[in-house]
Amino acid sequence: MGWVALLVVGALLVWAVSIYNGLIKARNAFRNAYAQIDVQLQRRHDLIPNLVETAKAYLAHERSTLEAVIQARNSALQAASAAKGHAGEALPMQQLATAENALSQSLGRLFALAENYPDLKSNQTMAQLSEELASTENRVAFSRQAFNDQVMSYNNRRETFPGNLLAAAFGFIAATLLEIKSSDAHMRDVPKLSFD
Repeated sequence: MGWVALLVVGALLVWAVSIYNGLIKARNAFRNAYAQIDVQLQRRHDLIPNLVETAKAYLAHERSTLEAVIQARNSALQAASAAKGHAGEALPMQQLATAENALSQSLGRLFALAENYPDLKSNQTMAQLSEELASTENRVAFSRQAFNDQVMSYNNRRETFPGNLLAAAFGFIAATLLEIKSSDAHMRDVPKLSFD
């Protein structure tokens, strides 16, 4: 009878260790996925000063727009730095999303303004920087999707039976998704056709 009890305790211990290790692996996976976002955001942030510097010569009297882009970039850098060690935590993820959304909006205003300056639109450096920024935006979106997928997987593991039995006891808190709105969201809208 003692062997049976020992086997049951041993099986429960193996089961608990398995669940704990699964939660650790899932948490590490979404943290790693966030590291990929961080790389792309850093690339994005590094491109912006060059973009603003190129635009300065053409948009000298549009200083407020250029300053807004730089201010939004600096806020996004601070939010990214604060989120770096806190991937998945609600407040840093919300602050990062807010800062990145503000940066996307200010960049959108810069590009809309640039449309009114043919010389700026045709500038090779501006075109190259714009293309690199668009490519980086795509990478950010892809990395964010991978991160959010890993967060969902972790949260599912944490909230479903039997993981939920041990998750709270070992301090596994819910992870928060990162929702950065694309500055090109209007491009996903269905085009309106008119045959009038």
